[in-house]
Amino acid sequence: MRGAVIHAPGDVRFETLDDPKILKPTDAIIRTAVTCVCGSDLWPYRGAEPIGDPHPMGHEYVGLVEEVGSEVTGLRPGQFVVGSFATSDNTCPNCLNGFPSNCLHREFMSTCQAEYVRIPNAAGTLVALDEVPGEELWPNLLANSDVMGTGWWAADAAQVRPGSTAVVVGDGAVGLCAVIAAKEMGAERIIAMSRHEARQELAREFGATDIVTERGEEGVARVKELTGGIGADSVLECVGTAQAMQQALRSARPGGGVGFVGVPHEVAIDGQELFFSHVGLRGGPAPVRRYLPDLIERVLSGGIDPGKVFDLTLPLAEVAEGYRAMDERRAIKALLKP
Repeated sequence: MRGAVIHAPGDVRFETLDDPKILKPTDAIIRTAVTCVCGSDLWPYRGAEPIGDPHPMGHEYVGLVEEVGSEVTGLRPGQFVVGSFATSDNTCPNCLNGFPSNCLHREFMSTCQAEYVRIPNAAGTLVALDEVPGEELWPNLLANSDVMGTGWWAADAAQVRPGSTAVVVGDGAVGLCAVIAAKEMGAERIIAMSRHEARQELAREFGATDIVTERGEEGVARVKELTGGIGADSVLECVGTAQAMQQALRSARPGGGVGFVGVPHEVAIDGQELFFSHVGLRGGPAPVRRYLPDLIERVLSGGIDPGKVFDLTLPLAEVAEGYRAMDERRAIKALLKP
């Protein structure tokens, strides 16, 4: 098969790879319907994370089941499936407590920008649809495998409630999906922090009521101005940088919540400041599998349309251009078709 391999910062190639095989009786093999480039893939692409030896890339996927291991139940070849970037057995204590992304048998997906993918813990990771959906729905369902589920976790972790005010820090795909989540959870006012006109327009389409273009302390001051000097009930941090985290913590009101879902890079939290702020902080890898049945139903019913974050569609063979376009901010998120 063919798939994406990263060799060095700025160097992603489309290469011939070994076909995936069933390695454990709990595995499945899927044929990729569509996949994509994630904002978090840009960390190694930009040299902010070590790469080591050349290796495949990608953790977002939907596809058709090709083969299942002998211990896989509830799945059969031909089914259309959506899965999480973190695999889970859905039976361990952490899964049963609602955190499948911290499953005791968790494996993080990392080979999904390819024509075929091996899925560990398949029965607990994959959600099968009753029938193969129309291709027009594939981008929406693909978004559920990470960015929509992660945006939902940001809103959940920040405790967005009906009638509340929410601030979204970050205007990438996760941040834009977090706007959808805040809207679905009933936030009355949604303040999106963005400097890019196209992303601002999409944020408004998804439900943002206000746009803040300032960053850092100026951004915090603007949020405080919009909230009567108090701060927001919930802040959704969807970036992962030190500035974004500080901006999020200082934009929340006393007693408010911050949900942080951007993978942290050089983030340090001042314990004294957090202590005296009365702000609650919760985050981590999104428990996407917990949300998948609900998010899939919202997509199929037309309730949400997160696939609009894909503003560039390319053949999988042009995956390197997808990385370049996102790195240069010419695209929010690149959809790849095998």
